[in-house]
Amino acid sequence: MAIKDLRDPFDLGRGYEGREFKYPYENPGLGLITVDWEERIDVKRMRSERLAKAKAALKASGADALLLFRLENVKYVSGYRVHDWPMIFFGLASSLLINGEDPYIFTMDVDHAKLRMPWVADRTFEQPGGGLETEDGVRNWVNKAKELMAQAGIKQPSVIGVDAWNQALVERLPQLFPKTKLVDGQKIMLEARKTKTIDEVNTLKLAYSVTAAGMAAALEFMRPGRRECEVLAEAWRTFTALGSEWTQCANIVCSGPYTAPYRRFTSDRLIEYGDMVVIDIGARINGYYGDFTRTWICGKGAKPTKEQVKIHMKAYEAQRAAEAAIKPGALTTDVYNAAGPAILGGILGHGLGLASAEPPYVASEDMIPRDKAYVLEPGMVFSIEPYFGEPGIGGVRLEDNIVVTETGLDVISRFPFEEKLLEH
Repeated sequence: MAIKDLRDPFDLGRGYEGREFKYPYENPGLGLITVDWEERIDVKRMRSERLAKAKAALKASGADALLLFRLENVKYVSGYRVHDWPMIFFGLASSLLINGEDPYIFTMDVDHAKLRMPWVADRTFEQPGGGLETEDGVRNWVNKAKELMAQAGIKQPSVIGVDAWNQALVERLPQLFPKTKLVDGQKIMLEARKTKTIDEVNTLKLAYSVTAAGMAAALEFMRPGRRECEVLAEAWRTFTALGSEWTQCANIVCSGPYTAPYRRFTSDRLIEYGDMVVIDIGARINGYYGDFTRTWICGKGAKPTKEQVKIHMKAYEAQRAAEAAIKPGALTTDVYNAAGPAILGGILGHGLGLASAEPPYVASEDMIPRDKAYVLEPGMVFSIEPYFGEPGIGGVRLEDNIVVTETGLDVISRFPFEEKLLEH
């Protein structure tokens, strides 16, 4: 079974005529609760398949173990969720993944984890909050990790991957593992995470659906005289009401002269009649981030200038050209080059998953040389987000979420574009 690009009714279908997308990535959206009458997201299967991929990546790397301190990696191997701080803070949760073994979890909320995570309850240990911020805390953590590795038959590890560092880890780990080579554990984890399972894809689609609901609420609320922060608050309110755990970034509502040069945060500016308004937002569902962007004209009946339409079309055409280059086997460099000049900061797109930005990165050759570019594979999920702007006229940011399929791509983000800014 195949279906046409679901976005066609919204944007005149330019650039996608005849392209078809096939199961399993074609599902247009699932409900947010568990039901017995439809196969939705299978969380047990998702945990199992993610862990299998992490184990395979660890085995292929030749390392004996991974020390995981990034919360998204801890969740990837275990499903564990902890409260988020909007800053780097080592020790809220961590994990030890030994080659061939299931993960061990360290957390300050050990009773909660043991009670509610039976699949890892007997492999969960207490860690004082922030314990990895001090050298003594690192020593205590490593001594327990050594004990667990010895139980697995690894008394003297030759190679260990570490996915993040702070100064305490930098100073203590080489002392505590004097005969061990310490390598980039994040590289190993990103190899596992670069493609998504069907349950991950469907969770990302749910995250998009909640994000789209926030976009609709923000757009309905927006009118001349509203502040940017008030418009953003409507999106956040909707996210939270629908179960969003966190947000993709600070989230952006940017208007008028601040769209060019682009100001990537929200202020208390009063949005005026006829202003161009960029809304770039993302909810998080079950750990997975939505993230998409549209540019609007504020005010019922407000008409954009010809110059504003031209700017929007440059970004729109760059987006469609880049998306037309997406297929299995294509290089991210080729996708980047297809967009032409409508790019901000050397990045045209980034992967979506348990991190708000992860591989594959669709970047310039200055950032990622062609011989190191990502080769697109089925199951990769990422954004395409061109930008074009001219001070005195305005700026346009657009963003779609893409799944690479066996035959091409599936455009997750089916939210319409600003009709007034499209050429007819």
